[in-house]
Amino acid sequence: MRQYTIKDIARELGVSPSTVSRALSGHPGISARTRSRVQELARLHNYQPNLLAKSLQQKHSSTIGVIVPEIRHDFFAATISGIEEVAYTAGYAIMVCQSHETLDRETTNIAALLGQRIAGLLLSVSCRTHDARHLAPVLRSRTPLVVFDRVPEGFAGSTVTTDDEQGACDITALLLQKGYRRIAHIGGPPHLAISRRRYAGYTKALAAAGIPQFSGYHIQGGFDEEDGRRGAMQLFDLAQPPDAIMAVTDPVALGVYSAARQRGLRIPQDIAVTGFSGNPVGELITPRLTTVYQPAFEMGRRAAGLLLEQIRGTAAQSTATVSLPTRVVVRESA
Repeated sequence: MRQYTIKDIARELGVSPSTVSRALSGHPGISARTRSRVQELARLHNYQPNLLAKSLQQKHSSTIGVIVPEIRHDFFAATISGIEEVAYTAGYAIMVCQSHETLDRETTNIAALLGQRIAGLLLSVSCRTHDARHLAPVLRSRTPLVVFDRVPEGFAGSTVTTDDEQGACDITALLLQKGYRRIAHIGGPPHLAISRRRYAGYTKALAAAGIPQFSGYHIQGGFDEEDGRRGAMQLFDLAQPPDAIMAVTDPVALGVYSAARQRGLRIPQDIAVTGFSGNPVGELITPRLTTVYQPAFEMGRRAAGLLLEQIRGTAAQSTATVSLPTRVVVRESA
């Protein structure tokens, strides 16, 4: 069966192939009506862009590089889906790499992707990435770059994050409303802005309620289940253990569940637990996890959109900061 081409779309719509090509790449000079008609026909006939021909034409790859800490986390899987939707519609493929939460792997991935002459890079840094120095090769090569969710210290480029401080403040306020007073926070690495913002939201809610911060109630660690389990054990061993734990991520909250079971503690009767991210597994565990929902898919879409603006040279400014709203999802764990 012959593959549907740009020329076929142009013939059906009575426009030039160059108009179709610009419409598929989202060129601002093409009207919204024409773009819509072109994209509808492309979907109808399952049009597949010839990425090799495009890359030879443009003297760079039609591939967007994506680096995330770990794909196994539902949050990053959802952001990748959002990225792919936007990239594919614009005629780009994506190449996904995992840093596995290490700076060395992240740096290696960056070098490999630059070697492939990628059109642009989307990055969420590892928990062991302390600053933006390793991004110097990306900046020197003038490769378009957008960092999402986890932003390294000192990065001055385009970013897409969620309102982490407000989300943390809202869920801590929920715990206070429910009568909890000894609220601990198992946070992330202190060198990452995402950790500091969530800790700031936690302390802001406590201060607004006139609740003092108890000594030893702030544990700094990583973003995974083992970090949550280890942090919870530390909190349970205090002379005055907390009555609630606000975890920096849902995986950390799952680690708290594991520690509570190990100690014979009931959730929420003995210890309330909340997470952050809106991982679908929170609906499946018992009791279901109260959490802060992050719009991961939309984050991926917005990050890809900003990157495409840089690639096309249509960005209004060299840097853009997008902060997406969060919302508290109340279930049974608190």
